[in-house]
Amino acid sequence: MSDLKLDELTPTPNEAPADLGERSASDLAPVYDVPVNIQAVLGRANLEVASLLRLSRGSVIELDRKVGEAIDIYVNNRLVARGEVVVVDERLGVTMTEIIKDGDAA
Repeated sequence: MSDLKLDELTPTPNEAPADLGERSASDLAPVYDVPVNIQAVLGRANLEVASLLRLSRGSVIELDRKVGEAIDIYVNNRLVARGEVVVVDERLGVTMTEIIKDGDAA
C-alpha cells in the first residue's frame, strides 16, 4: 500500500475554483478501499447497572427520541447526517434526509 499525502486530497490555496470543478469521483480512487465505521443511532438511554441487570427478553428501554424523529448517522464517530429508517427488501436501511456540515451538529 502506498502512502497518501494529505495535500494530494485537498486543494491548495493557489488552485482556482475552476480547477476544482474539473475534478471527478475518480480523483478519490486512492481512498476507495479505506474502511469506515457507519452507525445509525435510533436513540440513547442512560441506565444504572442495577436496571440493566433486570432487563430480560421483552423489556422495553425508553430512548431519547420520539417516533418519526430523525435518527443520527455517524461516520467514524462523527455526526455527518440525519435520516429516516426505511425497509428495503425486508431489511432495515436508512435514507439520509439532511447532511450535517461542520458546526451544524448542535
